[in-house]
Amino acid sequence: MIRYLLIFLSITLLTSCEDTNVLMMTEATTEAVTAITLSDQEVKDLARRSALVSDSKHDIAPVGNPYDKRLQKLIADHTQRDGRSFNYKVYLANEVNAFAMADGTIRVYSGLMDLMNDEELLFVIGHEMGHVVKDHSRKKVVLAYATSALRKGLASQDNQVGQIASSVIGSFAEQLTHAQFSQHEERQADMYGAAFLQTEGYQISSAVSALNKLAELARQHTFLSSHPDPEARAKRLMRGDEDEGEAQDSLFGKLVEEGKEFLVSLLYLIRFLFNWLLSLL
Repeated sequence: MIRYLLIFLSITLLTSCEDTNVLMMTEATTEAVTAITLSDQEVKDLARRSALVSDSKHDIAPVGNPYDKRLQKLIADHTQRDGRSFNYKVYLANEVNAFAMADGTIRVYSGLMDLMNDEELLFVIGHEMGHVVKDHSRKKVVLAYATSALRKGLASQDNQVGQIASSVIGSFAEQLTHAQFSQHEERQADMYGAAFLQTEGYQISSAVSALNKLAELARQHTFLSSHPDPEARAKRLMRGDEDEGEAQDSLFGKLVEEGKEFLVSLLYLIRFLFNWLLSLL
C-alpha cells in the first residue's frame, strides 16, 4: 500500500512539474555537491584558470614598462608569505582596483597605482594577500561554482524563468574578479595589510591614507558605494580596534563544517530521489 502511495505521489509530482528536465536537475544537484566538497587543489586550479581568462581580456604591463618596474620593485621579496605563493601583474587600465584569487594571483590596475604612493600601494597588496591567506578568496570560488550549479537548476525548468536563467552569461572569472567581501572579511584583510606594512618597517598611517583616498573616490563615484565604507575602515585602523568577529571564527568554522556535512547528505538524497523518479519514467 505504501509503495503504491509513493508511486502515486511521484507521478503527481512529475505531472505537476511536467516542464522539469530531470536530467538537468540531477546534474545541478551533482554540481552543488561538488562545489561544497571542492579540494584546495581544485579551488586553486579553478582560480588559476580564471586568472588566465582575466589576463587574456586585459592589457598587461610588459616587462620594462614603468608600472611593471614599480610593482616588481615593491613585491620582489613577497612572492611567498604565510605558506602561500603569490604572482603579480599590472593591468593597464584607468580603473582604480586590485583583486586576488585563491591560487595567489594578485592583479593591480594602473589606475590604482596612479592614485597611491609606494607605501599605500604596499598596504593594498598586503590587503589582497590577506584575502588569500584568510581563505576569503577560496570561499568566493566555492560560491561562484555553486552559483553556476544553481543557474543550471533554474534552467532545468522549461518555462520563462528557466529561459531567463539560461540566457544569463555569467562568466566564472568575472564573478571572481568582481567578488565583494563582507565587512568582517574586509576588516581581516585590512588588519593583515596593516601588519604587513609594519613588518616592512612602515607606519600604519600609510594604510589609513590609502583607505581615505578610496573613501574620497567613493564619494565621487557610485561604483565603490557597495563596498564596506573605506572611511570607517580607516578610523578602525587608527583606533587599533580588534575585529570583534575574530573570536567567533573557531565556533563558526565548526558550525560550517557540520552544516556542510548535513547539506552534502541532503543533496545526495535529492539526487537519489531524482534518479529514482527517472527510473519510473
